[in-house]
Amino acid sequence: MSGVVQTGWASSAGPAAPTPTRSRRRWLLAVTVAWAVLLGGLTWISVRDDPPTVREQRSLDQAGPVVDRAVGELARAAGVAGLLELGPARVASGCRVTPFADGARLRREVGVLAATGDERAVLAGIAERLPASWRAGVGPGVDGPELRADAGEFVAVEGRPTVDGRVRLLVDTGCRPVGAGYTPAPATAAGPETAALTAALTALDRPGDAAPELVTAPCPGGGLARTARSADGPGPAASTAALATLAGNTPLLDQPPVYAYRSGAVTVLAEIGEDATRVAATVGCPG
Repeated sequence: MSGVVQTGWASSAGPAAPTPTRSRRRWLLAVTVAWAVLLGGLTWISVRDDPPTVREQRSLDQAGPVVDRAVGELARAAGVAGLLELGPARVASGCRVTPFADGARLRREVGVLAATGDERAVLAGIAERLPASWRAGVGPGVDGPELRADAGEFVAVEGRPTVDGRVRLLVDTGCRPVGAGYTPAPATAAGPETAALTAALTALDRPGDAAPELVTAPCPGGGLARTARSADGPGPAASTAALATLAGNTPLLDQPPVYAYRSGAVTVLAEIGEDATRVAATVGCPG
């Protein structure tokens, strides 16, 4: 009889697996890094060579001309009698294209005349005159009717009433890589809009204002829609009544503090507040 005593049970799983060695861990890390570099390279090649399939593949400098052309299309669709002004380009930085990349968005606005109660009809008329490829339509929104359209290249168009006799049309790129950045087309020599703006500022006792800001957009049939805008100035002693003579006492819009009238081929829009006054004179696109 053996005198050996068993002090434990053998594991049914066999001997314990050895722990990974340091060299094996380094090898796994190297493979992971190489895979990440490969994916990054393939992504860069795709963005460079393939047609864009998402907004993040179109930089701001590439989207800028699309925005400018869209503003021209909206100016034509609004009609010479309905267009009030072209807004300047606004670039807002600080958005995130991806969790790892900063971006910026470009927006431009178009102001259109719309009497209270007629906003939906005005928006519907604009939608009908836009290119069929935009798939423009008007539906209910949070604060009234809204126009929505796609100007192409992932540039969105929206329109809604401002509750002061106008509707505002907005062209928006969404957040994009900045690329070379947006550069507006250089303004050409002054036209009839500048003379109409000067006359309005003189009537408002602001003849010495600085040179106006000129904003343009290409018309679909050639030429340019143009707006001359004054800088925001202090609220004047005069009121919109000072413009009545220039309007021939037949304004397009008289809803203080907003006043608009026609002067030949030019539409003049004045916003006269207690703290600031702004005047814009616009020549639109032929229908």
